[in-house]
Amino acid sequence: MTVRQPHPIEVRSYEILRSRVDLSPMPPLWRAVTERVIHASADLEYAVDLVTHEEALRQGWAALRDGAPIVTDVEMVAAGITAREALCQVNDPAAARLSRAAGITRSAAAVRLAYSEVGPGAVWVVGCAPTALYELIQQQVRPALIIGMPVGFVGAAESKEALRASGLPQVSNYSEKGGSAVAAAACNALLYYEGDPR
Repeated sequence: MTVRQPHPIEVRSYEILRSRVDLSPMPPLWRAVTERVIHASADLEYAVDLVTHEEALRQGWAALRDGAPIVTDVEMVAAGITAREALCQVNDPAAARLSRAAGITRSAAAVRLAYSEVGPGAVWVVGCAPTALYELIQQQVRPALIIGMPVGFVGAAESKEALRASGLPQVSNYSEKGGSAVAAAACNALLYYEGDPR
């Protein structure tokens, strides 16, 4: 296995981040995810806005190490996941057809299509569409982990609250903020993690 060599700018960014907020009391994976989200957003509030459980992160980390598929709600999230290919079917013509036929958003339709392809045990990364989170909950996808961080004033915070209430293994945040960059960053944190979190 090749050890990742971060760029000097990334190294300096982490030095600045750690000089401004002390996340050392956090469990290792929770800290890794939080630091990478802050690094990607320059938003220190994620130190108290991010919500997860270390056991859920361990489950997601282990699944990724074992080659579990990664599925995203939009192409921008897929583009931000740099260590592995991610599946995104939102632009698949079949998603547009299913969306029209079922009266659901294309993001929700893409979840249905992707689940029929990957089945249970995937890592799902949602950074844009609250409807994708609702669909994941409704379809009972049996994920290894859901990273649910859609952004926006309409339904984003509510969808993340529903995700937390579902009992599914998840990473989310309380507020309306989020987005493709931070959702991808949370996934990258698990992909890049080199220690043993147990």
